[in-house]
Amino acid sequence: MSIPSDAMTAVPELVAECPQCLKPLPLCVCDSVTPIKSRVALLILQHPQEQDRALGTARLTAAHFANATLRVGLSWPSLAKALGQPVADPARWAVLYLGSVRAADLDAEGEIVALTRKGEVAENQRGILRGIEGVVLLDGTWSQAKALWWRNPWMLKCQRVILNPARPSRYGHLRREPRRDGLSTIEAAGMILAGLQQHADIATTLNTTFERMLARFREVQATMPELAPKPATKDRRRSRGRKH
Repeated sequence: MSIPSDAMTAVPELVAECPQCLKPLPLCVCDSVTPIKSRVALLILQHPQEQDRALGTARLTAAHFANATLRVGLSWPSLAKALGQPVADPARWAVLYLGSVRAADLDAEGEIVALTRKGEVAENQRGILRGIEGVVLLDGTWSQAKALWWRNPWMLKCQRVILNPARPSRYGHLRREPRRDGLSTIEAAGMILAGLQQHADIATTLNTTFERMLARFREVQATMPELAPKPATKDRRRSRGRKH
């Protein structure tokens, strides 16, 4: 991990936190979360060292869906164990993992791109994506996401996908991304779940929540800087597959 201390995300211990998102209450926007119906299930695997309470979005993302599961850890023996279910077919799930592959370099079309085991664009994109029943998102820095990917070999049985966003992350200068396709967990979830289900309102709702969270962060940063310390930007490389 590239951040040597918790200085960038620590908050005073005396400040109460939200039991759902675990953010200090002045940073919490859970009261404005709008429930979303989603046919596609969501599993967020968070690296245990990814503890950005101020700007993290994993718990906020999961709060939107009744069929979302959030797990913190490094490895699970199977998809079913990660989900806490007796049975789960990884062949019906997609895992969002960017790695070194860029959609732009592949001349890929569409916002969601299914890959082969060799990291090439798979044939029959529509057919593959139409059959996806659940999505795995990896929450952490680029190196943390890589660790999750390699420590959970069952992910190789899932359909690997990457994203091809039209715009960079809404984090902006708050968290600089080395690549255009490096999105927050909540943005990645919105894009992939909306795309798989052809339901643009999912992305709209999640992005609205994210923008509200960022606005609250900026407000608190200006009035209560001790609760929203300046986030790290140098070497804080994100992955949402998130990123990820």
